[in-house]
Formats: sequence, structure tokens, C-alpha cells
Amino acid sequence: MSGQLQRPQPRDSVMSIPVYVPGKSQVNSDGPVHKLSSNETPLGASAKAVDAYRQIAGQLEYYPDGASTALREAIGDVHGIHPGRILCGAGSDEILSMIANTFLEKGVEAIYCEHGFLVYPIVIQASGATPVMVKEKNCVADVDAILAAVTERTKVVFLANPNNPTGTYLPFSEIRRLHAGLPGSVLLVLDAAYAEYVSAHDYQSGVELAGASENVLMTRTFSKIYGLANLRLGWCFGPEAVINAMERVRGPFNVSGAAQAAGIAAIRDQDFVRAAVAHNDEWLPRLTKGLEDLGLSVTPSVGNFILIHFTDAPGKSAVEADAYLLSHGCILRQVGNYGFPNALRMTVGSAEACERVLALLADFMKGSSDD
Repeated sequence: MSGQLQRPQPRDSVMSIPVYVPGKSQVNSDGPVHKLSSNETPLGASAKAVDAYRQIAGQLEYYPDGASTALREAIGDVHGIHPGRILCGAGSDEILSMIANTFLEKGVEAIYCEHGFLVYPIVIQASGATPVMVKEKNCVADVDAILAAVTERTKVVFLANPNNPTGTYLPFSEIRRLHAGLPGSVLLVLDAAYAEYVSAHDYQSGVELAGASENVLMTRTFSKIYGLANLRLGWCFGPEAVINAMERVRGPFNVSGAAQAAGIAAIRDQDFVRAAVAHNDEWLPRLTKGLEDLGLSVTPSVGNFILIHFTDAPGKSAVEADAYLLSHGCILRQVGNYGFPNALRMTVGSAEACERVLALLADFMKGSSDD
């Protein structure tokens, strides 16, 4: 119509998606800045991965291997799995999008948990499907509630194990019970982004279940313990039929050559991984005890981060604590969008960063404004 502005209109399901807001990465500070908002490793990347990345600089005019062949072979070698059942992506976020694009559409449903990764409902809605949120018990995924939410329209169940931002996990016996209760037509996605950090004896990442089942897919990332977040690299392992279907929606050359080269070097440097685990094993309990000694409550975590609650701190709030920490160069993450309006998530950072946060929060809890 004349005089009326016309423009392309997105699907309704797209415009109802909340925009994903990552953790803060910068703050004005005269002193050192400690970024503890994105669960990045304080150890950086393996020196071998950095060297492999630099060697790609002279080959930037060439397309990478579209099938990520050498990377899949390296992953398969380290984990003892068949490379043909591995698919690589630009971070596990792209893997999650490929899952949704492959198995979801308008009129079907996908399940995720109450405090689960915010990307799950985003990719579900982007596909036109309906996201179904299931309540947790004490910040832990509830298998019975998940199974009760399954209908004839359910096509996918997304489950982070361990979960972010809570740091909680389901023992493998519960994962098996969940899988046994699902129809064979429902794909169970086990997001094991933090698996390398977990030392609990009753935990498994899902490799074995994905290898032995027709409806289980495990996703992993190089962004956390391997320190390659800037390169965007992830992978998944699952049944041949599932991987084959996802390959049909995967974009050509979706993983850069630099990411592939660094990923190969990183996953083969397991000494580096062990050092990262050792650092986390030292500081996760020290942080937890230090925070609890200040009168704060902490959700028990098996990852490289902790969820700090201010609900039992009269006259103190997470928002005020965040502002105080930011003013002194420490960046944590507010998690109100995850259902925790009075909590902060903190990455296990360097020894210096951890000690700094503990000292600042001690001052904050006492009401001191001194540095």
C-alpha cells in the first residue's frame, strides 16, 4: 500500500526469542582485571595448540578440510571412538543448532531443564518447535519430571551434564534410567561441555551410551578446558544415522583450518589437560569453603565454576556484590536470566583472581568500602 513501510517479516517463533546476553568481558579499572564471567580456563591454551595455530598463518588463502578429517581422527584416537561417528562444528553452539535444524520443526516439542543452558530454548524456538521447560530438584535435573513431560510430540531432550550455571550433575545410573524411559524416537542430547573437569566416580560423559544407542548424542567443546574459546570449536559423537542426517545441514567448511590445527594439537596434549584439572581440583574446594566461611551459600559444583547465593546474607544482594566487584576489577556473572536473581556465577580463575575475589567479598560482607 502506498506510503506504508514494507519490510521482510521473520517468523513469529524467531521474534519471541530473547537475545542471548553473554557475560561481561570488560570493565574500567585502574588495576588488574580478572574476567571470571565466561568459564574460561585461567591456564590459557596449550603451547602446542598455539604453535599449531601460528603455522596456519601462511595458508589463509586455502579452504580448510570441509570434513575435519584429521581432527575427527585425533578425537577418535584420544577417546577410543570411531571418527566416522564424529561431527565437528564452530563451537558446540553450532552443533546444538544443527541438532535443532535436523530434528525439530513446527508442531513438535523439545525438552530442556529449568536452569539449563540458555541456547537450548533459543535453538528450539529458532527451528519453529515448542520448548518445554522441566523443573529441577534442588538445582539438579529431575529424571522423573523429564519423563513425565514427554509426549507424542517430543523429539529431543537437551540435558547438560554437568549443568551450567549450577555445576550440578546426574550420576550415570540416572542418565541410563532417563534413556531407558525415553521412546526410541526421542533423541537424548548429553551436553558434556565440562566433562573433563569432573572427578566424581559415578559420572560418565555419555561416550559409551552414545556409542551403543541409536538415540543418544553427546556434545563436547574445546572452549573450556582446552582454552580454545576464541576459535569456536566443538564436536559431537553419536549413532551413524544421526550423524549422517546432521551432515546434510552442516555448512561446508564450517570449521576453520586454524581451529582444526589447534584442536588436533590441544586434544593430543593431555599433560596440559591434567594440569588444568589439578588447578581446578585445588581451587574449587578452596573457593567453596572460603565463600561459605563468609556466610554465603554455594551450590556444590563439579565444573570449573561455582554459583554463589546471597539469599542468606541479610542486607546484601548479588546485584550490589557484582557492582562492588566490578568497581575493583573482578568480573563475575549475574544469572537472573537463568532463574537465580540473587546469585553470581564465578569461574575458577587463577590463584591471584580467586584470592582477590575472596578478599573483596569479605570486605563487601562486612560493609567495608576500603580496597
